[in-house]
Amino acid sequence: MKFNSKLLIAMSAGIIQLGVTETSQAQKVVSLDSVVISATKNDQKQSQTGKVVTIIGRDVLDRSQGKNLMELLNEQAGIVVGAATANAGLNKSLFVRGAASAHAVVLIDGILVNNPAGSGSALDLRMFSIDQVDHIEILKGGQSTIYGSDAIAGVINIVTKKGKDAGNSVYGVASYGTYNTYKGTIGVSANVDRFSYNIAYTQIKTDGFSEAAEPVGNTTPFEKDGNKTGAVNANFSLQATDNFSISPFLRYFYGHYDFDATSFVDDPNNNSKLKHFNGGVSSRYNFGTGKVTFNYSYETSSLGSETQYGASLGEGKLSLIDLFYNQKVGNNIDVLVGLDNRATSSRSNSGPSVSTNLFSTYASVFAHDLSIFNLEIGGRYNKHKDFGENYTYNITPSINIIKQVKLFGTISTSFKTPTLANLFGLYGANLNLKPERSKNYEAGVNFSLADNKYTLRVAGFKRDLTDGIVFTNSGYVNQPYQTAKGLEVEPSVKFGTFNLNGFYAYVEGKEFNDVARDVSNHLMRRPKHVFGVNAGVQATKQLYVSSSFKYNGKRTDADYADFNAVKVVDLPAYKLLNIYGEYTLVKKHVKLFADFKNVLDEKYTEYYGYNSMGFNVNAGVSFTIK
Repeated sequence: MKFNSKLLIAMSAGIIQLGVTETSQAQKVVSLDSVVISATKNDQKQSQTGKVVTIIGRDVLDRSQGKNLMELLNEQAGIVVGAATANAGLNKSLFVRGAASAHAVVLIDGILVNNPAGSGSALDLRMFSIDQVDHIEILKGGQSTIYGSDAIAGVINIVTKKGKDAGNSVYGVASYGTYNTYKGTIGVSANVDRFSYNIAYTQIKTDGFSEAAEPVGNTTPFEKDGNKTGAVNANFSLQATDNFSISPFLRYFYGHYDFDATSFVDDPNNNSKLKHFNGGVSSRYNFGTGKVTFNYSYETSSLGSETQYGASLGEGKLSLIDLFYNQKVGNNIDVLVGLDNRATSSRSNSGPSVSTNLFSTYASVFAHDLSIFNLEIGGRYNKHKDFGENYTYNITPSINIIKQVKLFGTISTSFKTPTLANLFGLYGANLNLKPERSKNYEAGVNFSLADNKYTLRVAGFKRDLTDGIVFTNSGYVNQPYQTAKGLEVEPSVKFGTFNLNGFYAYVEGKEFNDVARDVSNHLMRRPKHVFGVNAGVQATKQLYVSSSFKYNGKRTDADYADFNAVKVVDLPAYKLLNIYGEYTLVKKHVKLFADFKNVLDEKYTEYYGYNSMGFNVNAGVSFTIK
C-alpha cells in the first residue's frame, strides 16, 4: 500500500495546527518537583539538579503499544537510533548527542546491563519490550563519575514494572500488524503484605521484509527477512523489616534475526541468534538519615551469526558488584559514596577465553535548595587490570533564578575502557590501548510558566574525545582527537486536554572515518539537523488520539555494495509520520489501540538499494484484570 507523501504531511500539519499534541511523545507537562530521578543514585527532584533529564512516563509507554523501544527512543531530542525504521532484523545503533553507539550506558532498574559477548558490549535494545517497562529516565551528558565506563554521552535507565498495586492482577497485550507481525505479552503481579512480585513474558514474531532493494531487471523475488524474539522479566521484593528490603530479579532474552547481505543483494542464509540471561539481587538498608544499597548482577550472553563469510559464535560473562551509601547532612546536603567491581570474560569458537577486571570507587556531594543554588560535585577512581588507573570528575551547578527560570551547566570528564575484543580479539587486538577519554561541557536554561503549561528547555553542549579507539589497517589504535558540539531546543505547551510539544536538535563534529581511514568533518549516520512535533488529545473519557512527525536531515554512511571499493555516500533526509489512537472500555481495564506510521524516504530505495518499513499498521488490545 503506497500513500502520497504530501498528503500525509498535510494530515500531520493539520493535526498540529489544531493543537492536538503529545509532549515529547506523550510526555506530560509535569511539575519539576513531582518527578524523582533515581538514575542519579540520590533520588533527586528535577528542580534540584542541573543535569539534562528526560522522563518517558508510564502514560507514554501505555500509549506506545504500536512501537518498540528503539522507535520510542528515536523520538527523543538528541537521540538517533540507526536503522530504527529499517527491517527489525538489522542491528540498531544508539547515538546520543552525536557520540558513538557504544558511548551510552543502559541500566535496568538502576543496574548496569550490556552484552559481554558483543564486540562493543552495548546492550541489544531489541530484546526489551515496552510492555514490561514502567518508565524510562534519560540523563544526557557525561555520567562516568556515577556510572563509570561507557557513560560518555549519557545514561538510559529502564525501570521495569513492579507489583506495586495492592492485591493480585493479570495484564497483557495482543496485537497484529503489517508484515504479518504478532506480539503478545502476558504478566502477573501482586502486592500482599510485605511481599510483591511481577513476572511477564513477551513474544514477537514478524515475517519482515527484504532490507535489500531488488535491482532493476531482477527476476527472482528477494526473501523476506523476519525475526522472532522472546523476553522474560521477573522481579520480586520482600520488605523483611521496616528498614531492610531485598529484591531478587531475573531476565532471559532470546532473538533470531534474518538480514540481507548488502544493498541490492539478497542472502537467504544470513542470520544471527542472541541469548542473554541476567540475574541478581538488589537490597537496601535504611537507618536514620542514611541508607546502604547493595546490587549484584550476573550476565551471560551468547551471540552467533551465519553470513556469506561463514559462521561465528561468541560468549561472554559479566559479574557486577555495586555497593553505595547515601547520607543526608541536614536538610540541604546529600553525600554519596560507593564502589563497584566489574569482572568480564568472553570466548569465541575460534579463540581462547579471555578476561579482565575494572574496580572503581566514587563519591559525590549534592547541595540543593541553598537559597537559589544547587550544586553537585563528584569524582571517581578506576583501576583496570590491563591499562592501569584513571580518574573522572563532575561539577554540575544550577540556579533557580525564580521558580519559573533555572540556569544549569556541567563540566565533566568521562571514559570508556577498551573491550575484550579490542585487547584480545582475533582481528587487530592491541594490549597497549588506553581508555577513551572525554571532556564535556554543557549549559542551558529551563523556563516553566503558568503552572507548567508552557515550558522551554534550551541546552548546548561540547564534547572533546581523546584516545578514541578505532580500527585501522594496522588494527585497533588510539586516535588522537574527536569532537562534537550541538544544541537542543525543547518547547511544550498544554491547553486543557491538548498538549503540544516539539524539539530541534543540531549536532556536528569530527571523528575517525572507517572508510576513509582518517578524521572526517562529519559524523557517520548522524544527521546535523533533526526536528519533531508531537501531538495528543484526550478527545473523550474513552478516546485518546495522537500524532507525531519527525524530520531526520541528511547524513553520511558507508556503501559496502562493492567490498573492493567501499565508499562514503550521502543519504537523503527522510520524514516519519505516526498516528495513534486508543479507546478505553470495561472500566478502564481494557483498551483497543491502533498505530499507523509511514516512513517518507522515496529516494532511499531508488539510489542506495535499501528498503525501509514504508507504511506500517499495528492494532490490538491491552487489558488488566484485578
